[in-house]
Amino acid sequence: MAKDGPNWDGLLKWSIANSDGTRPTRNLSEEDKRWFMEAMQSQTVDVIKRMKEITMVMQTPEQVLEAQGVTAADIQDMLDELQEHVESIDMANDLHSIGGLVPLLGYLKNSHANIRAKAAEVVSTIVQNNPRSQQLVMEANGLEPLLSNFTSDPDVTVRTKALGAISSLIRHNKPGIAAFRLANGYAALRDALGADSVRFQRKALNLIQYLLHENHSDCNVVNELGLPRVMLHLASSEDAEVREAALRGLLELARDKTGGSNGGLGEEDEKLKQILEERIKGISLMSPEDLGAAREERQLVDSLWSTCYKEPSSLREKGLLSLPGEDDPPPDVASKHFEPPLRGWAANHTGDSKPSVKKQEAPLLLGPSPPN
Repeated sequence: MAKDGPNWDGLLKWSIANSDGTRPTRNLSEEDKRWFMEAMQSQTVDVIKRMKEITMVMQTPEQVLEAQGVTAADIQDMLDELQEHVESIDMANDLHSIGGLVPLLGYLKNSHANIRAKAAEVVSTIVQNNPRSQQLVMEANGLEPLLSNFTSDPDVTVRTKALGAISSLIRHNKPGIAAFRLANGYAALRDALGADSVRFQRKALNLIQYLLHENHSDCNVVNELGLPRVMLHLASSEDAEVREAALRGLLELARDKTGGSNGGLGEEDEKLKQILEERIKGISLMSPEDLGAAREERQLVDSLWSTCYKEPSSLREKGLLSLPGEDDPPPDVASKHFEPPLRGWAANHTGDSKPSVKKQEAPLLLGPSPPN
């Protein structure tokens, strides 16, 4: 800690000494008040001021920053700080009003992959569950560089972060979903499923499932692009989260009523049945610990089988759909140690089932007798 910083150890001791209840309360002297306020204000950050300073740096050309000795790592640290500030929805919306949103989107085209990835991560934080910032990013044409990075960036981390930002941007955002569909977003998602990165695959599968859930008419587009075949392949992935994400997407397709007897899966019926049988066999061989971790996968396999073939899966017959104790409520530990007074009183009084035979005596009244 720097020597010129506040004496936090002294501040802590002072606070404990004046609030431990061992001494009477007293009014603070002016000197104590001044010392306390200086200690606190020295660590108070004016968030808007800092965001304006960061905006000025983002608006400065890259070659000028390099001439001043500012490195890519410095920019990344600055974006880390900005991300902390915009976690507040109010601060996220204020970023545009102070002129910081457009240069942040410009960083999506930076020559350094780490900066492109971090900029997408900050954008994702800004627009997540924030309709106002979603609108501002759409109006600033922020979807275009995100799509470009998602589809064609040579760095898989940049592609993954861009996909995460797109997912946050278009969720519960109908204009965003429409723009994504018009930009051949489903074709880009199909290509993402063929990547080597399981994290990239998971994000793509989760977005596919969300889009199909929001609009089942997209099942036709997904079928035409051949996504079910790729999703069936990923349903046998070694990564458990990829398997579950693929099964969720397949379940959305199976629930589509316009695709025939097996929903939107069409001609992939036989392949699907084979995959599900293999997953049931794999689940049957799992240890008790692995079965507990695979609870969602077990339920997805059974739901998909029931939806497609109108009968429960063999997981039910084997007792593997719901393990003993999984649906039980958590044990009531507290009541064993802390019995409510009223419950204890009732238990003590109901224990004596025989009414008292002894007649209560009239209370003894003291004082002068009542007048005639």
